[in-house]
Amino acid sequence: MEKQGRVVVDKVGGRSTVTRCFSKYPLKFIIPRKVGSSETDAVWVYNLTYGGGIVSGDSISCEFTIGDGCTTVLTTQASTKVYKSVGSKCCEQVLEARVGSDALLAVIPDPVTCFSTARYSQKQVFRVASNSSLVIVDWITSGRHESGEKWDFDLYKSANHIFIEDDEPLFLDMVHLERGSISSIAERMQDYQVIAMVVLLGPRIKHIQNLVQENVKRMMSEQLHIPSTASGRQLKPNSDNRFTKPSFIASSSVFGPKGIGVVVRIAATTTESVYEFLQHQLAGLEPLLGVSPYH
Repeated sequence: MEKQGRVVVDKVGGRSTVTRCFSKYPLKFIIPRKVGSSETDAVWVYNLTYGGGIVSGDSISCEFTIGDGCTTVLTTQASTKVYKSVGSKCCEQVLEARVGSDALLAVIPDPVTCFSTARYSQKQVFRVASNSSLVIVDWITSGRHESGEKWDFDLYKSANHIFIEDDEPLFLDMVHLERGSISSIAERMQDYQVIAMVVLLGPRIKHIQNLVQENVKRMMSEQLHIPSTASGRQLKPNSDNRFTKPSFIASSSVFGPKGIGVVVRIAATTTESVYEFLQHQLAGLEPLLGVSPYH
């Protein structure tokens, strides 16, 4: 697949600097001169598509190379809109990133929003060193609520693959949502309007990994706790023998040798609640990135 975008970040005069940046239609990169405190050594790259979205049949591919010791943020200015498909044409995005030794790459976009009948596939491949650090946020909303669209697209596929020391698989993940002949995506998702995944990897963000795991555990034990009466007897569930579904569900687990990575998975009834979660849980990145993600 032909590359429409390429960004190389290297240390120049002791600071993370974009040494190469190339993009062509329909892709565009915006690289602000400074984001946040001047003491912070981080390059921010905004990934845009002309027309504010991805059109049926589009195929976008970009490559990032983050040099040793550099810090880079890849983000968006708004949600990625995937427009209606024409025929059975699928649109796709591919990101390939190489993260150097002691470098940090944070991929923190707004969510993908697929319009009715849209067909979308994305693949993100990260090649890291044993001491690279990586943050990936990958999330999708159910669609344009104001137009009455909820999980009304035909296909959404998102793959995230992390390889350590070039070719050793460290984390391989795929989300696949497809309109079925027996049940719709909306039926399978029930009341949940957003699904999200957060990956935290590497030594530079170890403190955030620990904090997020503790917070998720606390949140879910509070959320799923069955209230009991003063006598200690547990209250019965609702008369239909089902507990009220929580509006926000999260789980976390470790992966990789010595648990070097943490993955958090989320299902929520509102986009705002996920923004809020990301804002709070990733606030500890501010000293590394210059500003807090999703501020």
